[in-house]
Amino acid sequence: MDTMRDRFAPVVSRLLDEDPRVVVVLAEIGKDGFTEARRRHPDRVINVGIREQLLVGAGAGLALTGLRPVLHTFASFLVERPFEQVKLDLGHQDVGAVLVSAAASFDWPAGGYTHMSPGDVALLDTLDGWTMHVPGHPDEAETLLRHAVAAGDDKVYVRLSVQSNARRRAVDGERFLTVREGRAGVVVAVGPLLDPVLEATEGLDVTVLYATTVRPFDAVALRRATETAGTDVVLVEPYLAGTSTAAANDALHDVPHRVLGLGVGRPELRRYGSVDEHMAAHGLDAGSLRQRIAEFAGAPARA
Repeated sequence: MDTMRDRFAPVVSRLLDEDPRVVVVLAEIGKDGFTEARRRHPDRVINVGIREQLLVGAGAGLALTGLRPVLHTFASFLVERPFEQVKLDLGHQDVGAVLVSAAASFDWPAGGYTHMSPGDVALLDTLDGWTMHVPGHPDEAETLLRHAVAAGDDKVYVRLSVQSNARRRAVDGERFLTVREGRAGVVVAVGPLLDPVLEATEGLDVTVLYATTVRPFDAVALRRATETAGTDVVLVEPYLAGTSTAAANDALHDVPHRVLGLGVGRPELRRYGSVDEHMAAHGLDAGSLRQRIAEFAGAPARA
């Protein structure tokens, strides 16, 4: 199966053909995927070189002219390094763009900490008005990319990862999906962590919600799930642990509840290792998740 990032260039190349407003801005990373598209649209495929602040600034300038810019590089270079430009050139000027990242939290361990970005969603969440998509399958990535580009002039972040669930779900860019129903708690699995969560909760009497759009946070779906499953909520996110606990607390502000945020821990892991080893070290493998979810929710096995 191809990866989410494998889909990025072909999908956006087709969007360049379909929509004259679309323009792609790159910072060297991923340029080879747009060789043919650049021949067809030399004025709408722009490579600024390894200048990530310029990447965002140029995108904002293009948005001011009425174009729909799609900006792409690794998450650490797209969100963290040029954060001031994201805040001011896009946010303060009130113009939109589609930021599409790669490498996620630790997709390329050999690249070291410079190429890891577990705090990207939390950092963007300090700004107003961002929609954030975290697909869990290449087909979902294609759907959400198209959704993002078509979203008028909104500010949208699409977080791509090499990690993937085994099968696609019918995502719509808005709502959480109910994947499993139970009575002893609610587990919200984000993006590519759905499969580990389903394995971890097999036989446990819990409801599992699947989230691929995390901002805006689907408070309605969470409240509805707690009506039958109880108000113990576990969030399992493929980025910084606790990123969405405030959103879950806000959704349940008027009812007694408990929230546990699981995800990437704050301590830096200073060995390269593999993606699976990083997952285990952060307690995101199925065995660790099962223990932590069962202990928190006191979830019995289904009869």
